[in-house]
Amino acid sequence: MADPIKKVVLGGGKVRYRFVLDVGRRPDGGRRQLTVTKDTEKEARAEYGRLVSARESGTLIVPSKITVSEWLDEWLASKVDDLEVTTLNSYAVCLKRAKEKLGHIRLQELTEEDVITFVRWMLTEGHARYSNRGLTIKTAAATLARFREALARAMVKRLVAVNVASEVGIPRQARKAERKSRPVVPPWNLNEVQLFVAGILDKRLYAVHLLSLMGMRPAEVCGLRWEDIDFDRLTLSVCNTRTMINNHRVVEKDTKSEAGDRVLPVPGPLNDALRKFKARLAKERLAAGGDYVDSGYVAVDEIGQPLTTADLRNEAYRLMDELQLRRVRLYDARASCLTYLANKGVPRHILARWAGHTNPRTTDRFYIKPDVEDLRDAARTWEGLSGVPNA
Repeated sequence: MADPIKKVVLGGGKVRYRFVLDVGRRPDGGRRQLTVTKDTEKEARAEYGRLVSARESGTLIVPSKITVSEWLDEWLASKVDDLEVTTLNSYAVCLKRAKEKLGHIRLQELTEEDVITFVRWMLTEGHARYSNRGLTIKTAAATLARFREALARAMVKRLVAVNVASEVGIPRQARKAERKSRPVVPPWNLNEVQLFVAGILDKRLYAVHLLSLMGMRPAEVCGLRWEDIDFDRLTLSVCNTRTMINNHRVVEKDTKSEAGDRVLPVPGPLNDALRKFKARLAKERLAAGGDYVDSGYVAVDEIGQPLTTADLRNEAYRLMDELQLRRVRLYDARASCLTYLANKGVPRHILARWAGHTNPRTTDRFYIKPDVEDLRDAARTWEGLSGVPNA
């Protein structure tokens, strides 16, 4: 076998030692080779032995000039067939921040300190509109999670030896500071829900808002079609959504997950409201004549144009203000619904199915949010522990 170490005489008579090593295949199937040059034969043989051993053990990291930005683009492109368009867009928004601050660095030269500095920047200056304002903890954590995921894939591809973001997190002090400066707005309690329902009984979109209070996601409400409702069996199929990307582009697609594709029973008050609303839409269609758009959706305006999630949110906020109720996210109607059902003893697996979750722990963790009044029964039960009679 020929000696892989070759003596090379450079211009001026300087002697170097060089070898070429096969390190895999290119995407087109051709051989991928690594050329290494050392000052001495001893150094060349030592490096050759190290690289061959690493290649055989599967730990070889071939030197690469690919930058962080280039790798993130490549990784994101690889996710196109696996992610929904809305999820892919959220990934792109997250990674745009990483590309802005770290994109120029060679991937193999990225350090943990670089990632830590990036996290600090997100928390203090990362807001897109205000340079002196940081991102929320939730947004920064999502960005870090996507970046960490991309680097993990780079390890699998043998582009880097370690994931330098694996041990980097959001500092606890930052989380505590945000809790103090940005208190979480709890969803409506039972009394607030009932005040809202009583206040919108005569409103045009009463039935549509009941769908939100039934625990459907805003995109599911906007995607619901009359053909999805079976008035004979009193069921509705959640199988289509209409959501928005960056608050301006409407995207219609199937449900968020396989579990999200579900059939729900229609409660009596909702059934009555939907029937009345359908009759009202028939009158509006006659009044509008040729200007009416027969879209087939439930949530539409007076001429049949389907409402967007932004339209639905803005109308809900207008009604909250009119009724002098505190503003809460429309999405949090899910939490109000699921918390009430949980308090009434509905089993966890039924709650998860109702919410469109695969795992009941998701429902428990993010949507069951009892307030102090929900704890009153526990307080009364505790009274028996004390043994002290009520005054």
